[in-house]
Amino acid sequence: MSQSILASPIETFADLHQRLGAVPLERIRLVPSPGHATEQDVVEIHDRTNQLFELVDGVLVEKAMGFMESRLAAALIGILEEFLKKKDLGIVLAPDGMMRLAPGLVRMPDVSFLSWEHFPDREPPTNPVPNLVPDLAVEILSKSNTPGEMRRKLHDYFESGVRLVWYLDPETKCVEVFTEINDSVTISETGILDGSDTLPGFSLRISDWFSRAWKSA
Repeated sequence: MSQSILASPIETFADLHQRLGAVPLERIRLVPSPGHATEQDVVEIHDRTNQLFELVDGVLVEKAMGFMESRLAAALIGILEEFLKKKDLGIVLAPDGMMRLAPGLVRMPDVSFLSWEHFPDREPPTNPVPNLVPDLAVEILSKSNTPGEMRRKLHDYFESGVRLVWYLDPETKCVEVFTEINDSVTISETGILDGSDTLPGFSLRISDWFSRAWKSA
């Protein structure tokens, strides 16, 4: 998403809707009122209802994730955990791993990798929304994810310091790999994902990822 859209004033609900990436209206929570939500609201709603909401510009936006998206996330987490047992580079977070990427901005990638550099003493943070930026952020596209929403997420990730972003489209079984906001390559189902300098030594054939998630996929 362009800087001009992010910097534009919000005067109407239409402005707000555009600023959030034109996500479906049913995913925008009106309580607390848009512009007044806080990190504490993110935590309390999750504790009370088990629903996941990201915090964007003082607005709670429900995290979109379906059955197969969840399975694909779980499969990738398992694959990464196995790899990290052999190469002790850091930790993996699941889709409910809340992180403060910037003041007032809480994101929860479907899968995240954080190197041990973020944890000098290797102790877990005690804050439910720690001030952390993942090295790798993975998003598995759901039907209600809009192009605008994913452009906004991409902007937020790289502006905050994320080094590598993977966008998996379950329908095409292709992964778009971003090393910068405007620098990406698309890898097909038969191709191989490379961890590059972010996750050195890691590689995964996308077809194997799907097989791990669902044998008949």
